[in-house]
Amino acid sequence: MTDRPDPTLLALFEAALRAVQAETCVPPHLPPPPAGRTVVVGAGKAAAAMARAVEQRWDGPLSGAVVVPYGHGVGCERIAVIEAAHPVPDAAGEAAARRMLDLAAGLGPDDLLLALVSGGGSALLALPAPGVSLADKRAVTGALLRSGAPIAAINCVRKHLSAIKGGRLAARARPARLATLVVSDVPGDDPATVASGPTLADATTLADARAVLARYRIAPPDAVRRALEDPANETPKPGAAEGAVHIVARAGDALATVCAAARAAGFEPVDLGGGIEGEAREVAAAHAALALRHAALGRAVALVSGGETTVTIAGEAGRGGRNAEYALALALALDGRAGIRAIACDTDGIDGDSEAAGAVVGPDTLARARAAGLDAAAMLEGHRSGAFFAALGDAVVTGPTRTNVNDFRCILIAAGPEERTDL
Repeated sequence: MTDRPDPTLLALFEAALRAVQAETCVPPHLPPPPAGRTVVVGAGKAAAAMARAVEQRWDGPLSGAVVVPYGHGVGCERIAVIEAAHPVPDAAGEAAARRMLDLAAGLGPDDLLLALVSGGGSALLALPAPGVSLADKRAVTGALLRSGAPIAAINCVRKHLSAIKGGRLAARARPARLATLVVSDVPGDDPATVASGPTLADATTLADARAVLARYRIAPPDAVRRALEDPANETPKPGAAEGAVHIVARAGDALATVCAAARAAGFEPVDLGGGIEGEAREVAAAHAALALRHAALGRAVALVSGGETTVTIAGEAGRGGRNAEYALALALALDGRAGIRAIACDTDGIDGDSEAAGAVVGPDTLARARAAGLDAAAMLEGHRSGAFFAALGDAVVTGPTRTNVNDFRCILIAAGPEERTDL
């Protein structure tokens, strides 16, 4: 995974990924087959793996389509796998969304629509509301992603500019039976927020969406402004029939597995929770302070956490994502403190716009950077964390993992020479 592997840190990350793979977490939640047809639709980074898990366990006829980011597909025999752009949508995602609406519209009361939803689905289901172009949606999405807005706020806007999200796909499927399986990548695990909830009613409003753009000082294109003022674009509200909804995997599942593995490796696990939000460098500073306090006590401790941090970008920026930014800010805050090393990765295998999942840091990170002529503080300020860790050989590269419960972080604090690395 990295040019300078740390066996314990990488093994803990691998344990986190194994805990939230579709082949293990989807089958226990499959609904009973209907009297009529079963049509599968889905979107997100885990959608193809979820579709394959359904195919392997489903007893009866099956058809449908799912959309995933480019490079995240897997082979399915009965369910079509479509690839499209993420995080800024493209025409392939728009066509995939139209196809799913058409599939849902042809169902009757004896049929089942099985929706497979995971993080990343919002960008992939890129069917704009009437009067809004795909270019308009791309402009607003890009501005929101650069603004530092949390995912719930971003998806509030997306739902109200969409012809499929925010429960509209469920409305199109009536009167068919509906079941939704969710791999959650959002803090708090609200299933209606994951992929902007195409099959789930939406509690947010057009006014909320307008407030998000105002809060983050985003001036939308005229078509977007008009759409967010049009009552016809209000989303279906709670109270509408949504069928069965199951969160099949979440950050908490990964962290529980990692805590058990860390304990087996001789560390006292401290679970900081799977819902941490905030600026990546600010979260890193808080975690570094906590790690230093534990180190002062002399105990072997593993601080584990998940969630979704953000990075606010002004102007041009280099390559790297929020996990690499967290890792670089953490290294600076720890300032070479002996006995502390860490990993920060996105569980989907793609951190921001880089080719890495994230990075590892250790007591020698800053010293090796100086020897290589790298200015860690300047590269953090310029959001060039990806280039920093790539130059050191400390980037963690997995490729698409085909799951997504968002950020994974672990800080290991050594107690002494008895520390194990044989997970």
